[in-house]
Amino acid sequence: MPYDAGLDKEVFSKSVENEMGRLTVKVMSYNDGAKKLQISREKRGAEEIYKFSKLGRLAKDELESILPLIQEAKEQM
Repeated sequence: MPYDAGLDKEVFSKSVENEMGRLTVKVMSYNDGAKKLQISREKRGAEEIYKFSKLGRLAKDELESILPLIQEAKEQM
């Protein structure tokens, strides 16, 4: 069965911004299945437009900024 965006439900979503861009913590549920944590990174371009970027590794300050969001997301799971 192919992916259907209409079946993907966002349970929780919060973001934190820094000088480089934005990190977003979400809890998603596909087709009323298990709730799962998703962390994404968006970098800010020259025209202040956010573009998806590979999450890769987190710096200590980035980790510290999203830890409270992860704890809050955990309560939604």
